[in-house]
Order: sequence, then C-alpha cells, then structure tokens
Amino acid sequence: MNKILEAYDHCENIIKVHSKTFYRAFSLLPKDQKKAVWAVYAFCRKVDDIVDEGTNPSGELRRFEMEFESYLTGFYPPDEPMWVALDDVFKRFNMDVQAFRDMIKGQRMDLGERVYVNMHDVLDYSYHVASTVGLMLLPILAPGKERSLREDGIYLGYAMQLTNILRDIGEDLERGRLYIPQDLLVKYEYTVTDLKEHRINDAFQSIWEEMARLAEDYYEKAFRTMNLYPVYSRTPVKGAALLYRAILNEVRMNNYNVFSKKHYVSKDAKEKIISSIS
Repeated sequence: MNKILEAYDHCENIIKVHSKTFYRAFSLLPKDQKKAVWAVYAFCRKVDDIVDEGTNPSGELRRFEMEFESYLTGFYPPDEPMWVALDDVFKRFNMDVQAFRDMIKGQRMDLGERVYVNMHDVLDYSYHVASTVGLMLLPILAPGKERSLREDGIYLGYAMQLTNILRDIGEDLERGRLYIPQDLLVKYEYTVTDLKEHRINDAFQSIWEEMARLAEDYYEKAFRTMNLYPVYSRTPVKGAALLYRAILNEVRMNNYNVFSKKHYVSKDAKEKIISSIS
C-alpha cells in the first residue's frame, strides 16, 4: 500500500478509537477532506496525550513543538505516520500554521496549576485548545471562506470546549484541574471542597446551567454562518456541533451527575440527529 495512504489509515484509526462523535460526523465528507480531518485530529490527539499521559509532559511537549517547527521546514521522521499524512495535507490545503502553534500553547496551559478567575480566562483556554481545531479545519472544510467563517468557528470551539468542561468535571478534578471560574463559585457560594465531595445541590446546578447556557449561546452564534460552508461539509460541521450540544441534555437527564458517570450520546440518538439535518 502507498505510504501516504497507510499514514492516513493510521490517523483514521486514532479518531475512530478516541472520538466516535467526530468520526461519525466527518465520515460524511468527500474522501480527500475526510482524510485531511483524520490527520489534523491525529496531531491534536498526540499533543493531548503528551499532556495527559506523558511521563515527562513538559519535556515531551517541548520536544514535540520542536518537531513541529522542524516539520514546517521539511524535516520530520519519515516513519512517523502522523507527520507523513500531515505533510500531504499541508501540500493540498492552505493550512493555518498559527492555529497549530496556538493548540500546543493551549495544551501547555494544563501543565501548570492555572487558576481560572473568570469566564474570560476559561474562554482564552477554550480558544487555545478547541477553537484552534476549527481554524485548522477551515481550509479543509471551506477553502476560500476562512476569513468569513473565522469568528463563528472560534465560537463553535468555545461551545464545544465548555461542553467538554461541563461533562468532565469529575474526571478533571481527579487530574487536579478545575475549569469552573472562581467568580462563579463565589457567586453561588459553592466551594472546591463541595466539588471534591461531589455535592450536587442547587448551587452546583446553577453554576453548571450558567456555563451551559453560555455554551448554547455560542452554538447558536456558530450556526449563523453554516450556510457559508460548501454543501459537502455543511452537514458534517453542523452534525458535529449538534452531536456535541446534545451532551448537555444527556447530563441534565442524568441529574447533573458529572462525578461518577461519563455522558455520551447514544448511537441511535446520533443517527437521529444526523438524519434530521437539512
């Protein structure tokens, strides 16, 4: 098999295992765009895994950043499928290099014990770890429309990352991370101790819902310009957004238990959402 095709197959296996939601949504794309999305996802997953699972994440992330800069000059390990696939993507599409750099910067934010004082801090983090993904994908999904779709692409990243934060509160606490801003805890008189004790009360629900409503507002803003995407990518992008937004209602239906349960949208619900997109 062709080396580049093998590299893309490797990237497809990564997204198939780690994100069934994105895999389902973007499987609807034409072949070239679909393969390019797999490669970008593999890059993002690699950075994410370094931070979450690396034995020396700070050093490993620094080495990965140097590898990326080296790759941009044409030098990369020829036996590393992700770089092989990404090289083909960069040749085919007008990729946003700064978005890749900003993604690495965002992952570095998780290496220190950063305190999120207010929502501005949370959105800054969300831009770096999620909105950047949208900016990476825009040249693939809507070539020539990057400028007009940029703002709402950033908003979609905000919405998805806030959804991640609200779904993964318990999991993040176990990793020593807290993305709920301090001012919301103060506003509703809810403490970090309450979080660690998994206290789901009116105050917790109020905090969760305030952040969820903000996420839903950003989803709505992102939907404003969906008609600017080419027909072939409109359904996948809107599908990914709707599938992610549905996670919020899954949490609500499970009485906000984000401490001992990971919430997913069922396969049947996914198919129903995708088939309902016009």
